[in-house]
Amino acid sequence: MITGYLFLLVAILFEAAAAAMLKVSDGFKRWQPGMLVVIGYALAFYMMSLTLTSIPLSLSYATWSGAGTVLTTIIGVLWFQEKLNRRAMLGILCLIAGVVLINLS
Repeated sequence: MITGYLFLLVAILFEAAAAAMLKVSDGFKRWQPGMLVVIGYALAFYMMSLTLTSIPLSLSYATWSGAGTVLTTIIGVLWFQEKLNRRAMLGILCLIAGVVLINLS
């Protein structure tokens, strides 16, 4: 089970990094970041497939998508100077609460 969560963590990290590279690739006009998008998502999906050998799909996907969204938002704020308003912050808190609740069930 611990191994499944390690695979899931790596999948989340690769997915968030690939999403950040989507922004940097400028609509795939820049091929180097574009290749990192493809590689990052390929590795994220591979790691997610390994996760599913020990963690149920519903739990894995909810955690992957929720944590990936939160991490991608943090990257956007820190790296791309994107702004979050109160409503967005409330949404992030709801995502975190949802991921925690799903993992506790």
